[in-house]
Amino acid sequence: MKTTRYQSSPPDVSGPSGELAGLRARLAEADETLRAIRTGEVDTVVVTGKQGPQVFTLEGAGHAYRVLIESMNEGALTLTAKGVILYANQCFARMVKRPLEQVLGSSFHRLLSAADQAALRPFLKRTAKSGSKIQVLLNASHGSQMPVQISIRPLAKHGSNRASIGMVVTDMTEARRNEEMLRALTHRVVQAQEAERGRVAIELHDGITQLLCAILFHSQVLVASLSARDGPAKREAMKLRVMAGKTAKEVERIAHNLRPSVLDQLGLVAALRDTSTEFADRTRVEVKLACGQLTTRLPAEAELTLYRILQEALRNVEKHARARHVTVCLRQRTFVQLAITDDGIGFDPDHLPARRKRKGGLGLLGMRERLEMVGGSFGVESAPGKGTTIHAQIPLGNGNRG
Repeated sequence: MKTTRYQSSPPDVSGPSGELAGLRARLAEADETLRAIRTGEVDTVVVTGKQGPQVFTLEGAGHAYRVLIESMNEGALTLTAKGVILYANQCFARMVKRPLEQVLGSSFHRLLSAADQAALRPFLKRTAKSGSKIQVLLNASHGSQMPVQISIRPLAKHGSNRASIGMVVTDMTEARRNEEMLRALTHRVVQAQEAERGRVAIELHDGITQLLCAILFHSQVLVASLSARDGPAKREAMKLRVMAGKTAKEVERIAHNLRPSVLDQLGLVAALRDTSTEFADRTRVEVKLACGQLTTRLPAEAELTLYRILQEALRNVEKHARARHVTVCLRQRTFVQLAITDDGIGFDPDHLPARRKRKGGLGLLGMRERLEMVGGSFGVESAPGKGTTIHAQIPLGNGNRG
């Protein structure tokens, strides 16, 4: 804030010539002060008199700030409590593609859809306590729309009982475009991962598993060929046979998790039942299935998404939940809904521990993103000590395979 100082009494001079010089100096100072006030170079004037310095704030003290607001690349607004626009900068007028004189005095709500008006209403009510942010679509002239983020703040009252609201409107067009590009890239990455998983699963099944089966067969022949007199050797051969059998089962399990053939051949319900049974047998955690038969099959990508979500949910139960019981429920209405509930230790979804942000799994964010790729929605309910429920929902559309 710039200030200027004005001396209310003349300098201490003696004689007519000195008094005249003092008056000229005061006149020059006054002229300079007036010039600075007119050009907006100062915000306040300090006048020094017999009662000490006094500070006077100028009506045009906001000049520099108005210049700043007009030069912003974001829209700036002042509204009444009812949404009438008291002030708008040129940037906002350009956003809505209307002359500034048409914007001033108009209703801000008329620039929004009915749905966005309803969404904005509670945010405007909450501004009395703190600021808020919301993303909406701004209706411009000629029927065009612009995605924007609105930052809302209450404005201080200056001698008026009327509340006013300040808004900063940020164009989100580029951000939305970047989000769409990132989502498309993520989709392609997921598709590439699934294709690679399928290829590795086939190689494991057709290559490694067959070799292990051959080792298992030959170890069995070796055990049979050894007599009782070859006790130590026979015992080692029997151990080798057991190890080969366990290894073959483990490789088969890994191949199945990479790409379950039962999902393609028998459908989602059979794949969920198969995976749940394998999990219960391996971890000794009781799994209850409540899966009704689907009257129609989802697209292959949607079925694979629900299968991956069950895999990740069960993996989280095994590693973190310390649960004793899990329920897997699949229902079909106008949508297909998968719910996985455990009675474990639970967690706070808003404050996920760092250990859960590990590499290797989908994670909650990955589940949500994969569901959004197929037009679905995701939800999680959990609290410390109260278990966890994962909700995954995909609508039935025309793209379903019969």
